[in-house]
Amino acid sequence: MATAPGLVRSRFWRESRLALIAVGLFALVLAGWASEQWAHASARAIADADARQLARSNASLFDSELQKFRLLPAVLTEYPNVSELLRAPNSDPGLLNRRLEVLAARTGAAVIYVIAPDGRTLAASNYRLPTSFVGQNYGFRPYFTDALAKGTSELFAQGTVSGRPGLYIARRIGPAGAPLGVIVAKIEFDRLERAWRAQQGVTFVADRHQVIIVSSRPDWQFDRLRDLRPDEVAEIGRTRQFSGLPLAPVPIAIEGKDARFDGAKHRMASVPVSLEGAQLTAISSLQPALQGTRARARLVLLGLAALVAGIAIWLVRQSERLALQRAAQRELEAKVEERTAALRDANAQLVREGAKRQRSEERYRRSREELAQANRLATLGQVAAGVAHEINQPVAAIRTFSENAAAFIERGQVDRAEANLSQVVGLTERIAQITGELRTFARRKTRKIGPIPLDQTLEGALLLVHHRVTSQGAEVVWDAASAGREVAADRVRLEQVFVNLIQNAVDAGAARIEIRISADGEKVSVDFADDGGGVAADVRRRLFTPFATGREDGLGLGLAIARDILREFGGDLELAETGPAGSVFRATLVSA
Repeated sequence: MATAPGLVRSRFWRESRLALIAVGLFALVLAGWASEQWAHASARAIADADARQLARSNASLFDSELQKFRLLPAVLTEYPNVSELLRAPNSDPGLLNRRLEVLAARTGAAVIYVIAPDGRTLAASNYRLPTSFVGQNYGFRPYFTDALAKGTSELFAQGTVSGRPGLYIARRIGPAGAPLGVIVAKIEFDRLERAWRAQQGVTFVADRHQVIIVSSRPDWQFDRLRDLRPDEVAEIGRTRQFSGLPLAPVPIAIEGKDARFDGAKHRMASVPVSLEGAQLTAISSLQPALQGTRARARLVLLGLAALVAGIAIWLVRQSERLALQRAAQRELEAKVEERTAALRDANAQLVREGAKRQRSEERYRRSREELAQANRLATLGQVAAGVAHEINQPVAAIRTFSENAAAFIERGQVDRAEANLSQVVGLTERIAQITGELRTFARRKTRKIGPIPLDQTLEGALLLVHHRVTSQGAEVVWDAASAGREVAADRVRLEQVFVNLIQNAVDAGAARIEIRISADGEKVSVDFADDGGGVAADVRRRLFTPFATGREDGLGLGLAIARDILREFGGDLELAETGPAGSVFRATLVSA
């Protein structure tokens, strides 16, 4: 018996839904694992940043504390009572003891004491205490022997008399060849350790043997971070640096930047400090950061679970809507077929109208080009008489110089003949320049816009209108140095714009035309300022529209065509100023 198509489709949708739900549940499990990995990685990054910041901050505090006390022995070497006692070691040290006691109290030093060259302590700030250093011999201490030999020395060690650890900063008094003795300041870091204990995290300083000497955890002080070598054990015993201390391994499991202690994970960061071979380590707990990243990960998982639930609901609804969609689809297909036929007819009509419009635009473009060429030829006709005059003058001079050269040759005056012929060559070059500029100006536009020299373009335009300007008694002033730049244009069409603007100024009765060039970023402005009669008020509004002119014999095409040309170059043309004292037309171009 054949299965109905509807039952087949129903079974297919039911099986598809179950498969997709299974995939969704698997995706949730995978996302849970990935989110946990992300939470741990993010928490490590946050804890690392906290540890680095804590290490840098506390290292600055530690170095600042050291620097303050390092100045103390250096200052006391110049103290006269110290030198006097060392020169007479059997004299009464009472005055120096009292002064050292006051100085230690004011500076916060644990002890300040003076040692003779034989290692015997002559005076100390703790002379009143049972643990007084006076009379004690410290000749075995490296800080004493090194200070005598090198001038200065520092050592962190357990006190042999007081039993309190601290940093001993020693400085020699007197020259190396005949030292008077050594002055020592001992620093204890109780105040600094209390400040560190008030912070989040753990901070400690380990010396060059990797023994913890200063720590915010008192129970870690004098624990070691690694096993000591036999030579290190021997050196520590010889100098009594950690006399009687077990130097047990620190109760931390360290692996890279990971540190585990007190049943929790932490991250470490270490920076060097200004104590030879020592470094400061800061430890930040991973747990607070991990709690925050896990909370964010759970929010993402919750959103993903909501998405999976939404997809499951959507699949159930989808099967119910499928039948309705199929019916609607059949109806839509019929309507689409009906509309498609209408659209095909409309599209064919649009294609025909588009082709017709394209032909119209092509005719308009050709007409505009022909109009610009006609304007250029009309302008050429206006300057032709002046160009002819410019050529006639050098031709007449050429004839005179040639006849003179022939006469000089007959007389044997070769030098003078050569001078005349050189003049002829210069005049022919002048004629070639004028005729070449005339031919270039009459040529159709090249449609090529590229970098062209602005000064040469202005010179070409002035060459074409030179006779017109001079015959009217006018003067053109411009600064060739300010025009020494390149602009994006076509030289022939840009010359056409400049010729039109200069001729308009001459036609306005200007006696002086000033061309000013300025640049603002990528824009270059060329202002044509004249002292003519200005532009009539009724012409200003339609000045750049075709056939708008203030002259009876003018066509009114020059300015409209000039603006179109400049806009094609990415620039513009405007009437910047006008009035009874003259006008300023501003041509804007793009710097190349």
